[in-house]
Amino acid sequence: MKKLFIETFGCQMNVKDSEHIIGELSDEFVTTSNPKEADLIILNTCSVREKPVAKLFSELGALKKQNPTAKFGVCGCTASHMGEEIIKRAPFVSFVLGARNVSRIKEVIDKEKAVITDIDYDDTTYIFKNTRKNPYKDFVNIMVGCDKKCTFCIVPKTRGKEISIPMDIILKQIENLARDGVKEITLLGQNVNNYGKRFSVPHPKVDFTDLLKEVSKIDGIERIRFTSPHPLHADDKFLEEFATNPKICKHIHFPLQSGSTRILKAMKRGYSKEWFLNRANLIRQIPDVSITTDIIVGFPGESEEDFKETLEVVEKVRFEQIFSFVYSPRPLTEAANFENQVDKEIAKQRLYKLQNLHAQILDEIAQNQIGKIYKVLVEEEGMGKSDNFFTVKFEKDKNLLGKIIDVKITQANKHTLKGTVI
Repeated sequence: MKKLFIETFGCQMNVKDSEHIIGELSDEFVTTSNPKEADLIILNTCSVREKPVAKLFSELGALKKQNPTAKFGVCGCTASHMGEEIIKRAPFVSFVLGARNVSRIKEVIDKEKAVITDIDYDDTTYIFKNTRKNPYKDFVNIMVGCDKKCTFCIVPKTRGKEISIPMDIILKQIENLARDGVKEITLLGQNVNNYGKRFSVPHPKVDFTDLLKEVSKIDGIERIRFTSPHPLHADDKFLEEFATNPKICKHIHFPLQSGSTRILKAMKRGYSKEWFLNRANLIRQIPDVSITTDIIVGFPGESEEDFKETLEVVEKVRFEQIFSFVYSPRPLTEAANFENQVDKEIAKQRLYKLQNLHAQILDEIAQNQIGKIYKVLVEEEGMGKSDNFFTVKFEKDKNLLGKIIDVKITQANKHTLKGTVI
């Protein structure tokens, strides 16, 4: 069989898309971690972070030097918005496949200069082969696309309108995973708790909470995670299920983006600072829950007072993890054309202040973990994830692989807990 090297940038949805590509090509290709021996090299791209285009062509050039005879393809979000421009700038690229077109990989694999970037394409009823890397956990897509109009985000232009995958397809996939030994699944979507808004086939009226209840009934699935919920759709029904369903892991990624209601309005996030804090306060009532978030600093028009409001929210919520970034204009987004862009040096200083504040909070959070007992899914020898998403290390024992065990925490730092199996 021929060999495939695939490099993935970006979010967990991109990771899952890469697994789907591997599955679709598995009759012809086996994967390799060495690009020098690959017959086919695919870059599965992201367009959310800063300078994704420069990163793409830099990586293409480096890989072409390592393996000048390989066939090259570009997939993902940058492929969606650049299309044939990629081939114009890198003529050795054989095909370009957009993020919404993963199921069509076989249509382009044997063609030259093929470009498919249809963001209206619907593959929500397509059944992909499973090619997960971890025997005990897996990601499951529950929707594609995004209907939100966040002014900083390119995703709706690269992944198209939001369509939910039929619930029977999702449940069947998870049942098969459970029979294959999977104990933890993570439900994926741009706004998972808006599940059920739109289907492309006739479907009973359901919402995300209904889906969570049905998934939790599946024998063998012991843990349910999901990412990412949107604060706007964090209604009481959803939060009640999150709090009370014992199979749902008590970790939630809750993207704040900004602590200023004025900036949130400019971002078109749909909620206020007060709404976010209200929802976060309800979540914090759950024992040992952890909340992680995304924050953008230096968004156009952000004043020093706006930034201080973000710091205030961080101090109040005390996030267990923050993915923080300086705003960078993305093509095809509304905010890229805003006139009141914040000076980059000022934005970098704000990012430093935010990260420094959070580092102090993390030190306090870490010390509070000592003496606690967490249930940990052993993903590899001597290491696993707690229910609330801490990385936990303990004594190595291959007999524990795949089991959920109790670990008493004896040491802690910002990123990792250490403990003893009890």
